[in-house]
Amino acid sequence: MTQRRQRAEQAILEVTASGPCPCGTDRTYAACCAAYVIDGTPPPTAEATMRSRYTAYVVGAADHLLRTWHPKSRPCDVDLAAGPEWKRLDVIDVVAGEAGDATGEVAFSAHWRAGDDSGVLRERSTFTRRGGRWMYVSGVTS
Repeated sequence: MTQRRQRAEQAILEVTASGPCPCGTDRTYAACCAAYVIDGTPPPTAEATMRSRYTAYVVGAADHLLRTWHPKSRPCDVDLAAGPEWKRLDVIDVVAGEAGDATGEVAFSAHWRAGDDSGVLRERSTFTRRGGRWMYVSGVTS
């Protein structure tokens, strides 16, 4: 078993239903992203979709990432084994992306660590509704 896979499995064990959600809200994982990441329930907003996708990176749920990625930009596969350890998410700005909207944008900072290195990924992500579900289309990093 690879070291990254072991870390992902450990993250799943550490993220408990009653513990804090990795996406940074003040809610528990069970009350926040678990239904989206584990059960496949569609998140109701672009922001909730982005937060659930971050949580999927934390717990190694590639299936959720693919399920919420627009088919026009979705890769064939997502390899989370090569990725960093995600430490914290800060949502900076949200433009539209509510239940009645067709599109939305979410700007965020995602803090990471990989061995002795660490950093922050800053991105403005674009989302669109497709078949009643919010889908990640693309992102511009800064």
